Amino acid sequence: MLRAIWCLATPEKNALVRNHKDRSMPPHVHAASESWWFPISLVLVVFLTELLYLRGWLRLRSASARVIPAWRVASFSVGLVLIWVAVGSPLAALDEQMLTVHMIQHLLLMTFAAPLILLGLPVMPFFHGLPQQFAQAVVVPLFRWPPTQRLGQMLVRPAFSWLAATTTLVGWHVPAIFTLALQSGAWHLFEQASFLVAGLLFWWPVVQPWPKTPTEPRWSILLYLFLATLPCDTLSAFLVFSERVAYPVYLSASRLSDFSVLADQQCAGALMWTCITIVYLVPAAILSLRLLAPRNSRTEDLAPSEFLDIVAPQSNPKRVEVL
Repeated sequence: MLRAIWCLATPEKNALVRNHKDRSMPPHVHAASESWWFPISLVLVVFLTELLYLRGWLRLRSASARVIPAWRVASFSVGLVLIWVAVGSPLAALDEQMLTVHMIQHLLLMTFAAPLILLGLPVMPFFHGLPQQFAQAVVVPLFRWPPTQRLGQMLVRPAFSWLAATTTLVGWHVPAIFTLALQSGAWHLFEQASFLVAGLLFWWPVVQPWPKTPTEPRWSILLYLFLATLPCDTLSAFLVFSERVAYPVYLSASRLSDFSVLADQQCAGALMWTCITIVYLVPAAILSLRLLAPRNSRTEDLAPSEFLDIVAPQSNPKRVEVL
């Protein structure tokens, strides 16, 4: 600690330390690290989102410990952390050099962060975390408004969710659109946001968080997951087996490793192929086991119907209004 204070107090010594680190660090890695900036706004949004969720969860837990168990809170928190890793960590500064890093970002947002957030059942904690007057005067009427209910029902239908996720995945990997997002900060941010939103829509019929009520047979989700792998497998196969570079923008980028641009492309495709296959197989296996299990042996943390009519927080945190 004394050595660190001495370095800070001695500009010449501090400069020598930095120069030594710069010489020991590969030039491409050093350039990427210098291009990364600490995203204050993103950190603030993630922190406030987590704070609002925890505030609502604590109020709900004071009424019933079974409403949302602690493991779901941890799942939601990990999902938020993965969003920061994908968008705000030093990893985000490397996506302009390697397609594999860019693919990792997409997978974190759409395949990992989205289902983890939904497993946290975020609607109820968010609602109960809001100020009571605002929730009663604005949120409750808005959610009871028939056009809002119809819109929500349409957005979480499996057909629409599948179409939204497929369109987002395929659309952003069209070379011209991909290059536009990579070279424009605003379009890149919109691309990342669309991957997260599409991921939330896609995983909603699978996770079925409150206020989603099952309207289709659960076995149909197995078909839903299988169909979802088809566009992913097609894109992955194209990236892996193609003998030409799909995204020429990387030809002029500094390389982070000895990988050629084509090898990087193949690695990105293989990563997507592997991750999608494994991740989609997990809920399919869990759902299959539940469908095959005897009906009286199936257990849930809390069935959606048990808190379907919980609509608003009260001044007494231990009392919940039920219509």
